[in-house]
Amino acid sequence: MKVYEDEELEKATENFSQSKLIGKGSHGCVYKGILKDGKIIAIKKQSLGLQKIEDNSKLKNEVSILSSLPENSFIVNFLGTSHHDDDLAKNENFLIMEYLPNGTLYQMLHAQNNILPNWPKRAQIAIQVAKAIQFLHQAKPSSVVHRDIKSANILFDSNWNAKLADLGLALRMKNDSENHDDDSPSHRANSVTRPAGTIGYLDPAYTKPSKLSTKNDVFSFGVLLFEIMSSRKVIDVSKSPVSIVDWATKLIKERRALEICDKRMHVPWYMEATIKNMLSIATRCVSEKKIARPSIEEVVMEMENVIIEPIKYPLWNILRGLTLLKKKRKRCKKNCSIITTNVTKTCAQHEGKVEIDMSSRRKLLIREILADRVTE
Repeated sequence: MKVYEDEELEKATENFSQSKLIGKGSHGCVYKGILKDGKIIAIKKQSLGLQKIEDNSKLKNEVSILSSLPENSFIVNFLGTSHHDDDLAKNENFLIMEYLPNGTLYQMLHAQNNILPNWPKRAQIAIQVAKAIQFLHQAKPSSVVHRDIKSANILFDSNWNAKLADLGLALRMKNDSENHDDDSPSHRANSVTRPAGTIGYLDPAYTKPSKLSTKNDVFSFGVLLFEIMSSRKVIDVSKSPVSIVDWATKLIKERRALEICDKRMHVPWYMEATIKNMLSIATRCVSEKKIARPSIEEVVMEMENVIIEPIKYPLWNILRGLTLLKKKRKRCKKNCSIITTNVTKTCAQHEGKVEIDMSSRRKLLIREILADRVTE
């Protein structure tokens, strides 16, 4: 972990000019900085409110978590912190991260006049975020719970790969077991802060510190999945239901799952199964019962098996589909020949041989097969 001088950071941001401001939240602001060697960085500065009450807990917690984790391609890279030469600045800490130039997932989904991601890209973003959460949950010596999974905390690098950011609310689990008594002394000792997160993404079961669980992140990921597929804000007072979870789960129960999809994007038939699988995963993630929610490891495995592979190898799936279609047609042709023979023999016993035109029947059968293939 590198320690940067305050003077170096001030020069990099033109004394934290408003023109360098690239992000703002309840706990602080993020500035774009250019170091003297030309390297571009992102600098997180805590809010004035927290500075006044001398509360560095959020930044210190984020530094503690990030510095204990190995580098990962799905997490924003942590570069270092700041160093103060005098006591007057000791309560003003900075967090230095890699700079990601392509904005947030929230902007991609909700900003007007923005280029919308296609369906394969949305699936790719979902699996990248899931792998980021999996990395945190599998951290050693104990799991890290992010507690603030949301589209505004998903950033894009120069290649449009998604990375999870902002671990200011993250906590380490002292005991990874999901089956422990929530009120046990060991679990209470692990839960040192009150529940936190963003309304709309926050797990309703996370009502007290002892309810901290990796399944809290799973719930938030389920909400995010609905948001990715629909481009609807997770809380929208102009719509009914207000909550994206209530709206989406209602449509799924009514067997109208595809109506969740972003209306601005056409859904091709070959993506329908993939989209339905993603929505099925999201539904299980937001289950009211924590025990019914899958682990993030299960989510990643399912996505890789039934979502990513079909998208990654579309030509293979088309060829496979054509092969299956050919086999079905051969079976139908054989059946048609048997029918034709039987009818011909029957007619010959009466007025003589009657020619039977089966071409229309075969065309009908092929249409039925194609329709069957589309719905698979």
